[in-house]
Amino acid sequence: MREFSVPATAPVAGEENLTDMVWANAERFGTAVSFRRHEEGAWVDVTAREFADEVLAVAKGLIAAGLQAGDRVGLMAKTRYEWTLFDFAIWAAGCVTVPVYETSSAEQVQWIGSDAGTKAFVVETAEHRATVEAVRDRLPELANVWRIEPAEGDRGAVAELVAQGAELPDTDVHERRRTVGADDLATIIYTSGTTGRPKGCELTHRNLLSEVRSDIAAFPQLIQPGSSLLIFLPLAHVLARAVTICAVYARATVGHAPDIKNLVADLGTFRPRFVVAVPRVFEKVYNGAKQRAHSEGKGRIFDIAEATAVAYSESLDRGGPGLGLKLRHLLFDKLVYGKLRAALGGRCEASISGGAPLGARLAHFFRGLGVTVYEGYGLTETSAAACVNTPEALKIGTVGRPIAGTSIRIAEDGEVLIKGDVVFRAYWNNEQATKDALRDKWFHTGDLGELDDEGYLRITGRKKEIIVTAGGKNVAPAVLEDRLRSHPLISQCMVVGDKQPFIGALITVDPEFFPAWKTQHGKPADAEVVDLIDDPDLRAEIQAAVDEANKAVSTAESIKKFRILPVDFTEAGGELTPSLKLRRNVVAKTYADQISAIYTG
Repeated sequence: MREFSVPATAPVAGEENLTDMVWANAERFGTAVSFRRHEEGAWVDVTAREFADEVLAVAKGLIAAGLQAGDRVGLMAKTRYEWTLFDFAIWAAGCVTVPVYETSSAEQVQWIGSDAGTKAFVVETAEHRATVEAVRDRLPELANVWRIEPAEGDRGAVAELVAQGAELPDTDVHERRRTVGADDLATIIYTSGTTGRPKGCELTHRNLLSEVRSDIAAFPQLIQPGSSLLIFLPLAHVLARAVTICAVYARATVGHAPDIKNLVADLGTFRPRFVVAVPRVFEKVYNGAKQRAHSEGKGRIFDIAEATAVAYSESLDRGGPGLGLKLRHLLFDKLVYGKLRAALGGRCEASISGGAPLGARLAHFFRGLGVTVYEGYGLTETSAAACVNTPEALKIGTVGRPIAGTSIRIAEDGEVLIKGDVVFRAYWNNEQATKDALRDKWFHTGDLGELDDEGYLRITGRKKEIIVTAGGKNVAPAVLEDRLRSHPLISQCMVVGDKQPFIGALITVDPEFFPAWKTQHGKPADAEVVDLIDDPDLRAEIQAAVDEANKAVSTAESIKKFRILPVDFTEAGGELTPSLKLRRNVVAKTYADQISAIYTG
């Protein structure tokens, strides 16, 4: 199939904008719990009316500070309640939110701030403020910087702005926000930039409202009043942000988890009904559980339970499990699966995954233990999801069908094209990039894919990442990389081989699983990866993972040689983007000698 479309269910009217939901909730469902804030070790309820009052008060402060309709405001903070509060307050003031990852460097802040022409910045910490101040002389339009966490003798951004706008009448905000229509700019999100300068993606109120309504239509059982969602992905990432707006729109309860190190504890106390994550989170949950089981001498039980979960899930697509499989599944539900669900808070029944491919085996594993992962596909340019699997239409191994109001087309060269109200309008200050990406209303994603006869999309690679060997063979690295990362001992990998006689790979060891592996194989506890790079046991295990990954491709596409690197790829090291995508050009430059050694050693 070359094209598949799904009609819109609830088109966005021209006068609508993203702030409408805040006051509609407050007026009609004022006592509903919109958020639960984490304060001093406890979750504190924030009702819809309290949230609207706080959005109004902060928006008054922004207007009193001199911000005009259409002005851009930078927002640099971890995932926390105030991030969402400021997002809606900025919109209520008629302004445009420009998210900045809280891990961004001064140069990245300078580029985004100057390109977007930010008039103000909201930051979280003293370090963030110092980062902005370090480049303030190169941000000519910047007038104000507000800090969320109060300094000594300071009230913090929220209290400061509330006080600043206290004398303004409420009507000033409502008049300002009502001047904003569906086709006005809501946010400029700078793409992670795996190569080159990040581009500012212009998303309108229509874009995000279309995404919200389509997502709720796809998951009416999950995204509904009374449901609960814990957000722990960065809100600067379009996926976490879009789902948060969905929850506000649908009157679900949102919690924020700013520190991934405390995620297990936060899940246990918040007890969400569903979560949103990228595949690396699911890989970590799986690898961590496997590591603990093996280190406690329960590895064989876990491995059988894993195989049972996968078999059980696979059987659901073939008419259902037989009696023997049902009984095994029931046994392991008590021994293993229940404990894994408890680690997610005990009430979590589903998750939405995006940002990268999940892998069929991992998806079957989680569905088999009772937490279905609905994999989707989208980009910043499509306001998050353009396709997603749903409870009514699930096909593991695909990223689902188009969401409502969206069309998917496969071009002659295999590129995935997308059209619909979720598609962005332009790249900020970049006319050429806009012309290259948007042609005849179709967004050219740069991804390669296939549509099956039922309209399910399968992503097969990325055009710019295609490796062409010296023999002329085209190789999509994602197929191999996704399979390798599913092995608990492997953290990251990058397939190489452009213009080379065969395919190779750089592989890093998972630092969390490595201690358990050393114990299992009788290696010194204090041994580092660099000490064991040539260890035959380590190489044999990695080789087994490579052999398994190679089963998915032809002989010409198979990995022939690999190098184990002494350290992992990280965002701090520059090898990963904030959304955990590989920066291939950085890895290729940093490890040029290792890549060369694959072909000369």
